[in-house]
Amino acid sequence: MNAQAQNLINGEWTGAGDVARENPARPGEIAVVSPRSDRATLNTAIEAAGAAQTGWAALPLPARGAILLRAGELLAQRREAVAEDLVREEGKLRGEALGEVTRASDVLRFFGGLGWAASGEVLPSGLPDTVITTRREPLGVFGLITPWNFPIAIPAWKSAPALLSGNSVVLKPAELTPMSVNHLARALQDAGLPAGVLNIVNGRGSEIGDGLARDERIAGLSFTGSTGVGLGLHQILSARRARVQLEMGGKNAVLVLDDADPAAAARVVAAGAFGLTGQACTATSRVYVTPGIRAAFLRELTALAEGYRPGDGLEEGVSMGVVVSEAQRDGDLAAIRGAVSRGATLAAGSTEARGQAVSATVLTDIAADDPAVTEEIFGPVVAVLPVGSYEEGLAAVNNSRYGLTAGICTDSLSLATHFTENVRAGVVKVNRPTAGLDLNVPFGGIRDSSTNTFREQGRGALEFYTWGKTVYTGR
Repeated sequence: MNAQAQNLINGEWTGAGDVARENPARPGEIAVVSPRSDRATLNTAIEAAGAAQTGWAALPLPARGAILLRAGELLAQRREAVAEDLVREEGKLRGEALGEVTRASDVLRFFGGLGWAASGEVLPSGLPDTVITTRREPLGVFGLITPWNFPIAIPAWKSAPALLSGNSVVLKPAELTPMSVNHLARALQDAGLPAGVLNIVNGRGSEIGDGLARDERIAGLSFTGSTGVGLGLHQILSARRARVQLEMGGKNAVLVLDDADPAAAARVVAAGAFGLTGQACTATSRVYVTPGIRAAFLRELTALAEGYRPGDGLEEGVSMGVVVSEAQRDGDLAAIRGAVSRGATLAAGSTEARGQAVSATVLTDIAADDPAVTEEIFGPVVAVLPVGSYEEGLAAVNNSRYGLTAGICTDSLSLATHFTENVRAGVVKVNRPTAGLDLNVPFGGIRDSSTNTFREQGRGALEFYTWGKTVYTGR
């Protein structure tokens, strides 16, 4: 039976199934239907959020945290069913989906626990009989625009700090994955979140996303998605001096040095490149290898790539999910075919796909300025290029308009330390895959990967959703 995703406005689930979403692993099978909302619906949601925000902010912080804690527990209890819906609408492996639902649950509980944490500071004053304190205040109504590749985890890590801080939220989920956000919202609603504090509006980005960015009642907007769309939103929000947070594209690189273990380095790269079907902004897509290890590393990496079996994430024996859509598949194949036509060698993979199952692909003998090396593909495709030295490799890693994650495989503490200090990326991994991040640490990039202002995740995420106030009190 088809899942029905709906809008949530002022505590009520509304909206007809205007748009049918096929299961990307089973063409012809409808996974979910959802509304296609208009600006009038968005306006109603923003009005509801504005009306609910003051009362929500007046609730004591521990009480707001308790609702998030309970929602996290409910989501954990519903983990199996939520993960199956996630696989059907997005296409990833069941194990990956289970991990994502757990991450969303953990994020809710992490921020819920901060409801009991101290906030603000007591600072000394140069004036006699004076105490200075600082406090953080909610900004009001936030718009959240979330992508399809982590359809429940990213909405959780945006909404949890926004809600804990006393803001209300209007969230636009990705058109391809509307059901997972419904599960998150139902957990919060069942945990006692007051009506209107969280609102879900489905629809086109050009309609609902643009409307959120332009509406003066939206105090700030957090967006995860493509660089082109993000930069356009930034212009709109900056023009009206609203707060904006962007997490966008990546072209993440790993530098493999001669002193690394080739098998271990290949496992690091394969996990970063082919896990989650390469559909992560933190996925490994460029690898630079020094001469002494190159042949052994390539043997190990191509063997691993050839061992991946893409297919339906709910079937046994499948080791990589399908890509999310026909358009994504066509883009992946165009990138592979284009590189091969320009002289690249297909060391592993194929220029064809079975349905939406794209093979794990390794490209070699490719120019450093080839589009497959410089532009984000967002699929299970990695390019491997030679470099003559550590210094040359570091320069190659930094030669990108993106700066999200970067990694190095080496047994040298000295070179690893130098790399972490000199690589231009927001997240650096040593002997670990570029994809993946703990929920309690800051996440974000530089250059065209991010606004590089406020970070997501961890305790620092609360700063984006609040403004600071300094109070002088005389005795």
